[in-house]
Amino acid sequence: MQIQDLPYPDPGVPDARSGPRFLWWLFRNQLSGQLTSLAWGLLHFASVASLPFCVGVAVQAAVDRSGGRLALAGGLMALACAGNAVGDTFLHRAAVTNWITAAARVQQLLARKAATLGSALTRRVAAGEVVAVSTGDVEKIGWFVEALSRFTAAAVTIVLVCVGLVLYQPALGVVVAVGLPVLAIAVLPLLPRATRRADVQREKAGRATELASDTVAGLRVLRGIGGEELFLDRYRRASQEVRHAAVRSARMWSLIAAIQVLLPGLLLITVVCYGVHLARQGRIGVGELVTVYSSVMVLTYPLRHFEEIAMAYSFSRPSAKRAAGVLSLERATDTAGSRAAETPAGDLYDPATGLLAPAGRLTAVVCGDPDAAGRLAERLGGHATQQGTSVLLGGVPLDELPLDCARSAVLVQDKDPVLLSGTLRELLDVPASGAVGPHEALDAAQCGDVLAALVQGSLGAEDPMDARITERGRSLSGGQRQRLALARSLITDPEVLVLDEPTSAVDSHTEARIAEGVRALREGRTTVVFTSSPLLLDRADRVVFLHGDTVAAVGGHRELVRTEPRYRTVVTRETEEEVLAAGAPYGDRALGKGPLDEGAPERDGVLRENDVLDRLEELEEIEETA
Repeated sequence: MQIQDLPYPDPGVPDARSGPRFLWWLFRNQLSGQLTSLAWGLLHFASVASLPFCVGVAVQAAVDRSGGRLALAGGLMALACAGNAVGDTFLHRAAVTNWITAAARVQQLLARKAATLGSALTRRVAAGEVVAVSTGDVEKIGWFVEALSRFTAAAVTIVLVCVGLVLYQPALGVVVAVGLPVLAIAVLPLLPRATRRADVQREKAGRATELASDTVAGLRVLRGIGGEELFLDRYRRASQEVRHAAVRSARMWSLIAAIQVLLPGLLLITVVCYGVHLARQGRIGVGELVTVYSSVMVLTYPLRHFEEIAMAYSFSRPSAKRAAGVLSLERATDTAGSRAAETPAGDLYDPATGLLAPAGRLTAVVCGDPDAAGRLAERLGGHATQQGTSVLLGGVPLDELPLDCARSAVLVQDKDPVLLSGTLRELLDVPASGAVGPHEALDAAQCGDVLAALVQGSLGAEDPMDARITERGRSLSGGQRQRLALARSLITDPEVLVLDEPTSAVDSHTEARIAEGVRALREGRTTVVFTSSPLLLDRADRVVFLHGDTVAAVGGHRELVRTEPRYRTVVTRETEEEVLAAGAPYGDRALGKGPLDEGAPERDGVLRENDVLDRLEELEEIEETA
């Protein structure tokens, strides 16, 4: 795999049981690139290690006044320099390729997992943690995978040089062969402490990133309540904790680096002193002493890779553990697409709650708990966060369909949809049936004033479709973002469209027009709207009221207002005590609490019922005015 071939057609199925297993899986999947890097690394290090031998031959030839051997030494030195240049160049190329391709593979795996889990991901893993894993952790993982082949080449070179020195000059070669392993393992006792400090630094950095992400996301609200300074102080403290942890970690790595410089120096002094002693006794020649001395000096270069691999593993191991933790997450219910990739049609039914949305009709769902409504909306789209019975579409379990097929059949729009930065044309360029055009969807979502605001805020954009939208639509109001997101959902024209509070941030006049526009545009398509707005409820073909986790009542909006007091408390914002005090025939009996209180006047219940009807008439007047 080369960089120009990215992204991978299929990044594979990772071994996410642990961090080390994930690193080993990455290494095995890049075996070809690792072998290439190893080959170029051996050429590079072998060329570097052969230079002392060439120098020693040249010095001895000069001492012996041998022109032939001096010429031979010069030729060998030129060949070693050429091998060094070629090996270093292509080793760097192969190493960078391995780094980038490993990081790209991990990022593709994370992106695929995020797409598979959907909104359930950020409920199981903090958003800041996901950002940290997909940025900093990916780089650290790629660093270790890339450094492994270079370390292997350096280790093989050191072993070969030690064997060569023992054969070339046994007296000094044994000293070097014994001293180099000691240098390599001398820092091992310090690695656990350095690793722990690196883990602490990474954890604090992750918390700081999460805090910064949450603060930026809620900056408008924080400014509204004057809390930006409070959160800024919190981030400052978190940032300082990261700095202190980084300094403590750097001190340990500085100590390791100092040992890697000190010990080779001591070995070099030992070799020189012992070599001079042997030369005085006439047991070795000057050229041999120069060769051994130069070899020890040159070997400090591949020895550095022992420090690097230790550092790379210390940083990448916790990063790989976090990445494996995200990649090991699975959907609550998933049969891996055991059915054929065919989009079913028919009624949408949830066996867990008893909710039925007839095909081709607009069904409104009222829940007393907004969080329960959000969870149910995700269940209807096949994004369940807990194990349970699958939702059925036309009698077909959504969990048995391939994921892309299930999501093309049922589209869920969250109550807080996200707008990506770019032009409006790019925002609305989504997979769609083609039956609904952008302008139709924008009209149905009542986006006329939004288009005007976008044109006014974008320099040189005469066509509203070319107007730019800032990140997450921050330059727009909450209602404007909601309407653009609704238009985007309408363009897709799915078999089933599930909307969770699509008009919670718009005014009543606009809401009335949106209700009519959505109803007209989705004619003949299944639409489920989670809402407590009387304007939307009154336009629905069917209203389903959920009490707790089960369907409590089904009917029309006005019928349920008259007959179901629990529904009435949710829609009209009346308390249960006020409904009980009404004393109407739909009071205690509807609540299942026995006979009516004789002390409660029946006339009061009639008045309260009339009050509700008056409110409905007022809403109708608003619609007519709109």
